[in-house]
Amino acid sequence: MFELGADPDPVLRGAGIRPQDAGNHEVFLSYRSLILTLERAAEVTGRPDFGRRLALLQGIEILGPVGVAARTAPTTGDALQACSTYLSAYSPAIAVRLVPQDNGDRVFLEFEIVDHSVPPAMQVIELSLGVALRVVRYLRGEGYRPAAVHLPHAPLARQSDYSAYYGCEPCFNSPAAGLMLRESDLAKSVSQDAQAHEAIARYLDTIVDSDVQGMSGPVRQLVRQLLPTGAVGLEQIAGQFALHPKTLQRRLNVEGTSFTFLVEQCRQELAEHYLRDTDLSLIQVARELGYTEQSVLTRSCQRWYGRSPSALRRDLRDPERALGRLKTATV
Repeated sequence: MFELGADPDPVLRGAGIRPQDAGNHEVFLSYRSLILTLERAAEVTGRPDFGRRLALLQGIEILGPVGVAARTAPTTGDALQACSTYLSAYSPAIAVRLVPQDNGDRVFLEFEIVDHSVPPAMQVIELSLGVALRVVRYLRGEGYRPAAVHLPHAPLARQSDYSAYYGCEPCFNSPAAGLMLRESDLAKSVSQDAQAHEAIARYLDTIVDSDVQGMSGPVRQLVRQLLPTGAVGLEQIAGQFALHPKTLQRRLNVEGTSFTFLVEQCRQELAEHYLRDTDLSLIQVARELGYTEQSVLTRSCQRWYGRSPSALRRDLRDPERALGRLKTATV
């Protein structure tokens, strides 16, 4: 920030961070504090591209042991999968996943802030996608260009700036944030070190539960992927796991949950994300949640939050309200 003519100390204090703790790896900083810091930094410096600028100063090394697991993996795809598996060791507030696309030669490297109680995070999203791009270029070469970049918000600067930065055309107001990669590129080998990779993976396994226990996690992930298609019935989901619907329901009951609860929970979390972090129209939000009509979204928001989708969007984007968690009704 000094280089941009601003004093970082007031910004840090405003986000609840002591200036002396910045850069201290022994001090835990909440993800909320990071979001508030970057959003405020963009304001005081007058740089709407602050997050992307910051990403240029960071690379795979900031991921620590997760980065080691990535750069010692056999292929680019294995490296990105290692990031997906172990990223919670770096920060439990975020996640990345590789999502195959229907057209066969596309894989979406999706970035998600899993804590949906945080305030709007456009700068953090752009920072994270910038870091993701640098990681992929570390693995594939500096000249690598993704097929597309998806951002859940409107452009913060000129669209041409995004095209030059990512080396591809940006897609704004997307349902999810991430880089669209070519599946054929994921098969390319990297500088594998099998012994080092195995050693770091064993270490990360001790601090990250990489094996999803039970059915709740996989069901939630599949529901999130299939919601826009509308094919989220118990029978369809159970069929994806080669289980009878009653068997799946019994397993979820043992875990203290139900299929209906998980679907409703996913819809509520995604509704809050789309309304807070994107400029999707209400009918588009309804479709992304698997609703056939916008009126169903309205009734759901009234049930969850006691307000309309439009009012909820205004509340979620209000900095004062964003500092505190919106009280939600029980799903």
